[in-house]
Amino acid sequence: MPSLLEQATVGRIPVRNRIVRSATWEGMCDETGAPTERLVSLYETLAEGGVGLILTGYAFVLPEGKQNPGKMGMHDDSLLPSLKALTARVHARGGRIAAQLVHAGGQASRRWSGHPPVAPSAVALPHYQEEPQALSKEGIARVVTGFARAAARAKEAGFDGVQLHGAHGYLVGQFLSPLTNRRGDEYGGTLANRTRFAVEVTRDVREATGKEYPVWIKQNGDDFLDGGITLREAVEAAGILADAGIDAIEVSGGTPGSGERSAARTQIDTVGKEAYHREFARAIRKRAGVPVGLVGGLRSPKLLEEILRSGDADFLSMSRPFIREPGLVGRWGSGDTGRATCISCNGCFLPGLTEGGIYCVVEKKARETPHG
Repeated sequence: MPSLLEQATVGRIPVRNRIVRSATWEGMCDETGAPTERLVSLYETLAEGGVGLILTGYAFVLPEGKQNPGKMGMHDDSLLPSLKALTARVHARGGRIAAQLVHAGGQASRRWSGHPPVAPSAVALPHYQEEPQALSKEGIARVVTGFARAAARAKEAGFDGVQLHGAHGYLVGQFLSPLTNRRGDEYGGTLANRTRFAVEVTRDVREATGKEYPVWIKQNGDDFLDGGITLREAVEAAGILADAGIDAIEVSGGTPGSGERSAARTQIDTVGKEAYHREFARAIRKRAGVPVGLVGGLRSPKLLEEILRSGDADFLSMSRPFIREPGLVGRWGSGDTGRATCISCNGCFLPGLTEGGIYCVVEKKARETPHG
């Protein structure tokens, strides 16, 4: 029976425990996409704190796929020296690190990318005013190649694997969703057609990195948007992707416009509000036949252990708790099994836009408040 803090091999990646720092936009890279010392130090701290696997903040595979400032790049060989230095320092502290790869598609920002956004179809996402340009078949092929080259670059840089970002309404997810994919060719219509882009990305990434290199994907169990992908289709898509060569699936949910059912929900103040994508992970794991991870509101180690014992997931992913407590795994391992102190306020993300990197505003305020 799997245990939370035992050593394991998950999706071809040997890890010291089954806890993953899920991919988090940190806003700590320079204008070229190279990691700053602040980001490298953060990853070192996470590795020292005992995290089994660190997933980087989403790294753009092509310049036009960039969404936010301070975002990591994986699009150019000039980044290799800084990326190699990053992975070496994580490995020196006993950690494992995989690169999350993304093209933001219709969520890309002209302000930060310098290019108009592109998507499967000219359909604007909720909360995004600019209508994207529909990709031509030549454009699709270019993006597929971009993912493959980025994955090869990640491998050369020493990352222990890659994760394709297919959740939260980015380009891979936009192709999967009938809401944003209105194409009438072989990339649209049926689920098999809407999955074709993700399959081509997976196969080209596999060809570029070799059959033994770990290739994961992050996938929505539900977009939580009218007309978006729902669990029934998500389960079938997961099976198709596993057959195409995906080694592990991290299950999430929500997109821009999902409101209270967004990926990063607030007010997770009871155990009953935790693990809000659990049913999705359970169903996808049963169909896909590959290791599955659960992300979304995990805070209590006893619940995480119960999820593993139940067979609903093979690894457990968290983001916001590690922003406040990068040493959380070490705390749990030492016997202090109190739930994560993160209050799920989402105040951590604004500094990524305004102060050069995310941090826990609650923790900072507590440190700066005089006591006694």
